[in-house]
Amino acid sequence: MSLKPVILVADDELGVRESFEVLLGKDYDLLFATTGREVLEILKNKNVNLILLDIRMPEMDGIEALRQIKELNEDTDVIIVTAVKTLKTAVEAIKLGAYDYITKPFDIHEILSLIKRVTEKQELVKEVMYLRSEIARRFDNIVGRNSKMLEIYDLISRIADNNATVLLTGESGTGKEVLARTIHQQGNRASKPFVAINCAAIPAELLESELFGHEKGAFTGAHQTKIGKFELANGGTVFLDEIGSLRLDLQAKILRALQEREIERVGGTRTIKIDVRVIAASNRDLKKAVEEGALREDLYYRLNVVPIYLPPLRGRRDDIPLLVEHFLNKYNREFNRKVKGFSAGAAAALYHYDWPGNVRELENVIERVVALAHGDTITLKELPLDISIRQNELLDEIQKEGLTLRDARRHFETLYILGIMDKVQWNQTEAAKILGLHRNTLVWKIQQLDLAGKMEERTL
Repeated sequence: MSLKPVILVADDELGVRESFEVLLGKDYDLLFATTGREVLEILKNKNVNLILLDIRMPEMDGIEALRQIKELNEDTDVIIVTAVKTLKTAVEAIKLGAYDYITKPFDIHEILSLIKRVTEKQELVKEVMYLRSEIARRFDNIVGRNSKMLEIYDLISRIADNNATVLLTGESGTGKEVLARTIHQQGNRASKPFVAINCAAIPAELLESELFGHEKGAFTGAHQTKIGKFELANGGTVFLDEIGSLRLDLQAKILRALQEREIERVGGTRTIKIDVRVIAASNRDLKKAVEEGALREDLYYRLNVVPIYLPPLRGRRDDIPLLVEHFLNKYNREFNRKVKGFSAGAAAALYHYDWPGNVRELENVIERVVALAHGDTITLKELPLDISIRQNELLDEIQKEGLTLRDARRHFETLYILGIMDKVQWNQTEAAKILGLHRNTLVWKIQQLDLAGKMEERTL
């Protein structure tokens, strides 16, 4: 099976076809057609990378052939190669989706360079599609295609197989533990334990025992020896959440575990060798904690080998529709419901809300509305009050963004009309009455503000 790109030469002149065979036959697989109809028949049966298309051909001219080629597959690349030199024809061809337009007699180097650019672009598109599919496969428990998240995925791919200590920072609810589990699962320790401990959730007097274990009789109530988290995770990964809340004496012991790869149980004298990877996380500003004396500087630098910052949800709003769809599917399965999505107004409210609790808050909202849904579409009034009210409280947002009066008015009209249209289930006549507009004026507004497009984008 040939791996060469396939080029279809469509020209009714034998000399042109022969010229292309001499020029391209070594590096490309060539197919030939003499009419537009032959081109379409070939495309229905064969995969073609590029078409070199003449304008003047019998039965069907090149412009009509181009139109039908794009109807068959809009991604098919077409270069127009013709003796027709009118600007109008060139403009029409480009509008219909031609990659470029070259007139005969053409410069050999120019067309070879152009063909190379097209095939290289196609290889790049394939590579991007492959990488995206790999991301979807390898990071299927993390939802997000925002550029910041893609950078994080790339970083994880580079560090997963080594033992470098990772420090995850970001606001509460951004998914730091999910990311830590992903790093573990992608690495060479995936078959070993992943042990998570929230340093802020355990009373200070018990935390040392939780981390390092204790010997029998070490303190009142220590009736038997206990294995700590570091020993349980041997060979695997320890995830220390809220690392900034640790007491200074425990920070010193964590530092020893990182540097010396050894621990001692509470009440014990025996040194225990450990082999663990440490991933720490905090929603605090750890540099500030160092300045304030709440965190040891040497521990901070030992933890901060590979820093990863998880952005807040409001900083990657383009991921909100993906997250909503993910959680909607999850809770439809869990509650045996069949909620299809959100109305335009509800989707817009979810999109514009600032989500102070980040992904965790969004998941809780979707869980609640799916559990309590009245029908197969969630409307604005079914959302929690703070989110639905936020949809209509626009003044602070508009002032904060520093919009011009014209842009602010357009922004307000967009969201306000979306809200009204949502309430009346996009009945234009009813919405026009509420808005005090003639129905034709409302239709014009919908077109002017691209509300139909926004409805499609945000109906999740």
